[in-house]
Amino acid sequence: MSSVGWTAEQPYLAAPSATGWEAVVRVTFAPAVALGCITFMEPSPADLMCVLTMGLWFIGGFSIHVALLPIIGLFLVYLFAGFIALTPYWAEEEPPIFQLQSAYLVVLFIFFAIYLSEKTHGRMRLCLSAFAYGAVAGCAYGLAGYLDLFGLMKYTLIWESRIAGAFKDPNVFGSYMVMAAVYLLQCVISGRSKHPYVSALCFGVVSAAIVLSFSRGAWGATTFSCALMYAATYITTKDRALRRRMVRMAVLALVLVSIALAIILSSAFTTELLSNRVGLQEYDNGVTGRFGNQVRSLPLLLDRPNGFGPLRFRLWFGLEPHSSYVNAFASYGWLGGFTWLCIVGSTCFIGFRLMFKASPYRTYAHVIWPALLAMLFQGFQIDIDHWRWVFLQFGAIWGLEAARVRWEMQERRALLARY
Repeated sequence: MSSVGWTAEQPYLAAPSATGWEAVVRVTFAPAVALGCITFMEPSPADLMCVLTMGLWFIGGFSIHVALLPIIGLFLVYLFAGFIALTPYWAEEEPPIFQLQSAYLVVLFIFFAIYLSEKTHGRMRLCLSAFAYGAVAGCAYGLAGYLDLFGLMKYTLIWESRIAGAFKDPNVFGSYMVMAAVYLLQCVISGRSKHPYVSALCFGVVSAAIVLSFSRGAWGATTFSCALMYAATYITTKDRALRRRMVRMAVLALVLVSIALAIILSSAFTTELLSNRVGLQEYDNGVTGRFGNQVRSLPLLLDRPNGFGPLRFRLWFGLEPHSSYVNAFASYGWLGGFTWLCIVGSTCFIGFRLMFKASPYRTYAHVIWPALLAMLFQGFQIDIDHWRWVFLQFGAIWGLEAARVRWEMQERRALLARY
């Protein structure tokens, strides 16, 4: 791809229409991503569609860019470490299932990374659009049930007056919606959306659902990721009109948020629920709370190179680790724990580089990396290592990196050919 006709300000380059086998794969890929908003059943519809999509994609053939080999290697080492830690517990029912789920998610990551590294513009646009459509539909369904519209309350999951939609847990529901909120906000502020008012309405629906999930992690992740996307867009754009538009919209957003908070706090019910959620919960506190358990587990893990084994932290402490970083050492041993730290560290490096280094893929990174970084921060206080969309985000970031490296090499060849 030549740089002629491209500027870093373009949000999304026009992609040619998919034809032939590529079109067949995309027909299943879009629902595979969109159906991620349904997780109350296992296997979920998204899992079934992902398996079908991977099969069709595999039949059509593919190539693996060299830039993906290190991260694929790290994930395979992480998986291998988990199977080593599992060895003494094969006869138990749950640990093997846990590790097989881990294997499936690693395969899912590899698929997303390779798939999105080729024909990147068309596939990434489809991926983000499908994710947003699914999220908006999931939020609308959750809100309708929460408000008991059309008699849907009995068909939706409401957990202690908190929206869960088609998820088992409102915390997971809220966190899932973060990337959709960032993408829809980007569509609104860019001014290049074909239907800006529709994007704004959808952003409002997703934001309302996140608020009513009463998930502290989701609130923080949404605020952080939207702010990071906003700041990165403002810093990297050279379009003065866009910067002025962003400033005006920031002021408007502050006004709307203030009004929304005033409305929420005017209700005694929501005020009480909000106050209960802002403070630490009962299971957070004390030596035997989730944070106390994490601290108490560290000396024990220092004496156990293979950790406790998959799903065995709960047998020692009566609770899940509630930290993907502690769980990496507890369930995957030292090898898996340090490999997870390498995965996170290397992804942070390329994520920030994609956000701020000029390339045709920077605008996609402005959506995906803030959302993934927010999930990685959440990983310190909740288990994210089996959240499917996190592996989608990992795959998307590394797919963008492979596409950027390919584009950079083509630019260099084009430059050398001129002299």
